[in-house]
Amino acid sequence: MRKLLAALLGLLGTALVPAPAQAQTAYPSRPISIIVPYSPGTGIDILGRVIAQKLSERWATGAVVDNKPGASSNIGTELVAKAAPDGHTLLMTATTFATNAAVNKNLRYDPARSFVPISLVATGTMAFFASTNTPVSTVQEFVTLAKAKPATLHYASSGNGTPQHLAMELFKLDTGIDITHVPYKSTRFLSDVVGGRVSAVIMPIHTAAPYVHGGKMKMLAVMSAERSPVFPSVPTFAEAGFPNLQVDVWYGLLAPAGTSAEITARLNAEVNAMLALADVRELLGKQGL
Repeated sequence: MRKLLAALLGLLGTALVPAPAQAQTAYPSRPISIIVPYSPGTGIDILGRVIAQKLSERWATGAVVDNKPGASSNIGTELVAKAAPDGHTLLMTATTFATNAAVNKNLRYDPARSFVPISLVATGTMAFFASTNTPVSTVQEFVTLAKAKPATLHYASSGNGTPQHLAMELFKLDTGIDITHVPYKSTRFLSDVVGGRVSAVIMPIHTAAPYVHGGKMKMLAVMSAERSPVFPSVPTFAEAGFPNLQVDVWYGLLAPAGTSAEITARLNAEVNAMLALADVRELLGKQGL
């Protein structure tokens, strides 16, 4: 899994590898469809819509986001893998794209061979959150509570094998606690964490930020190397006494394998140009991206 993730990040962050030449008409010849394999309103959905909006402002053909959630992002991802490699169907994806290859035996696409990279779009920070009625204010207090009540606390995730799930299992291994996993579809778990029916969750800061600001959820620690500029008062896991726990997430834009080098290079230039815009940088920065 680590080797695959490293390879994918290397592809996203370095020069594009030329794809086989193919005959094509003027590009783009119709609206661009950006497939987001997650539900509307998630952090990755916001990123996809920012890109679609900016492409629409720059290209007369426009661009739209098409949400295709399900199966830990595999439904939408497979759809793009099988799409025509003409640059009109793109995939907005995240860390799960890499981890899926390690936890699913029967993927109907190859993460390393079924796509070509366009751009790394953003990186984000994971954090540990607790419901407001869970009687803890630090990660250490949560560990103490879990050890006092083994197998009675529950944690949520957006599905089996997702980064949220794996990060919490890493936390369990590091601390030796016994808490029960409750997998949900997409972000439906948020209402149960807010309502106190689930005790805790690990998730990206930008997804949970509105609930923290609204006093509906407690952020106990961030899993990045440094504190988040969005929540500077929240300690890192290392500061909280758990130096082995660091998990970040990444978001990237991909195209089906076989897409020409000319198209991927043009998309790469457009995405990098829009990411350099002051309004985009401010928008993402406010969310810790």
